[in-house]
Amino acid sequence: MSEFLPPLEKLIEQFRKLPGVGRKSAIRMAFSILELSDEAASDFSAAVIEAKEQIHNCKICNNLSVDEVCPICSDSTRDHSLICVVEDAKAIMAFEKVRGFRGVYHVIGGVISPINGITPDKLSISELVSRVKLGVKEVIIATNPTVEGETTATYIAKILASTGVTVTRLAYGIPVGGDIEYADEVTLNRAIEGRRTFN
Repeated sequence: MSEFLPPLEKLIEQFRKLPGVGRKSAIRMAFSILELSDEAASDFSAAVIEAKEQIHNCKICNNLSVDEVCPICSDSTRDHSLICVVEDAKAIMAFEKVRGFRGVYHVIGGVISPINGITPDKLSISELVSRVKLGVKEVIIATNPTVEGETTATYIAKILASTGVTVTRLAYGIPVGGDIEYADEVTLNRAIEGRRTFN
């Protein structure tokens, strides 16, 4: 027999599907939803549905967007010959807070991790290569400094070697094992400024 009423248990299990949410946190969230007024609960569910329906991937860089092309890719004042490769859209938000990077981005959608069934063909790497061939001068690889992130960075650098583009890697102001999205603005700025050519 379930610990909670079936509808509540179902709600708890939905919250548990979110990254980093354990059972205790899921239970707290579920009870918080039950404590909302009917109107607030309706607004909450409507916001989830609206976000899922209206937000999709930019057709150029895979960033989150409500339009076909995201605001960064459509900004003519940015340097489109400089692409910063990131794992996900959360990393773009971290870089944009810094306001020191005026190039554009490319979201590959994760990292190579054979143990988790993520092979290069499941990432947006071929799309990156296509973009590079359109006159890009430099690609900054900004995957997280983890084993998988380093493996992915090395793979991308090898793939891009034949294109003649300059491939650089973020300088390590970011600790190994850390996530870019949690880095402070000064650290991110130093990492961008101190980037090195990928060997």
